[in-house]
Amino acid sequence: MEKGTTLVARTARALAEISLSVDDGAFLGAEDDLLTRLGVSRPTLRQAAKIAENDRLVSVRRGIKGGFYAARPDAADAIRTLSRFLRLKGATLEDIMAVSRLVSEEAAVLACGCVDEALRTRLAAFMAGLDKNDSVGAMIRAEADLVHLIAAMSGNAAIELVMEIGFSFGMEEEETGLYRDAGHRGEARKMQTQLCAAILDRDADIARLLMRRRSVMLAGWLREAG
Repeated sequence: MEKGTTLVARTARALAEISLSVDDGAFLGAEDDLLTRLGVSRPTLRQAAKIAENDRLVSVRRGIKGGFYAARPDAADAIRTLSRFLRLKGATLEDIMAVSRLVSEEAAVLACGCVDEALRTRLAAFMAGLDKNDSVGAMIRAEADLVHLIAAMSGNAAIELVMEIGFSFGMEEEETGLYRDAGHRGEARKMQTQLCAAILDRDADIARLLMRRRSVMLAGWLREAG
């Protein structure tokens, strides 16, 4: 244990370590079990549990099946918090896209090497249904699905985070003006189809080039929309 930390903080860390040593949702024990295991008082354990719960590393349930359960942080919560912070700092969607462009290109390259057949099947199904996306809302949903799929296929958690922040920041907002133009929607569908095909063909060079062109295309439309 580190010097200078309180007993509650040390207990919260111990709870987190116990949680992370087992699978998400696993039963860690009843309150009395953990009191014995950690050698602390009930008030200390309960205060520590609140800290671990706030960090989403422990779930405390009451009732017949009550007790302590392992939990994991929700990435979506963290992403929303980061997006709000960026907005407060005055960042724009174009700022985010400028930063995430290179990350997106690397994600496309890594996705070409994905060996998860379930993800590859989902990408193929996504590509097959692209022609149905002809409304603004449908295009935005398709863009979200594509971002999530490529990020997952990259196999890189840091890349997933950056791409998710980029989308959460503003791509879901119709007021950005994206896809209002029917011609733009057609161009976007064509680019999405070509990108999916390159990834499924494991052509990393073409996938990188198409992702780069896609970023330039979207940034241009954002500038047009003012």
